[in-house]
Amino acid sequence: MDLANQQRIKDAAEKFGTDAVIVVLGSSDAEGAGIYAETVTAGDPTFAGPLAGVALGLPVYHIFEEALRAEADPAEWENQVSMMEMVLDTAALAKSVSEMRGRHGKSVL
Repeated sequence: MDLANQQRIKDAAEKFGTDAVIVVLGSSDAEGAGIYAETVTAGDPTFAGPLAGVALGLPVYHIFEEALRAEADPAEWENQVSMMEMVLDTAALAKSVSEMRGRHGKSVL
């Protein structure tokens, strides 16, 4: 997760509170998605960005997790997401983020 996005997330959490912010990832790589999820829950594991040492514990989900799909408008899902479902390992992506949320997250949907 780049430094600018880390700062945006940190600013949103400070402004609105960690109970009012949710992070939705759309990464196409399971390992990267796990690292991004760790960054917004336990802090930047590289200790290089604004979230270094900052454990926000934010609820973080991958767009392919069923909890999000259930809330999405089916027509918008079809237009915006369904194509990627056919080419990505959606189960691995969801599992990577879910595991990190389980380890470090303070809240869930």
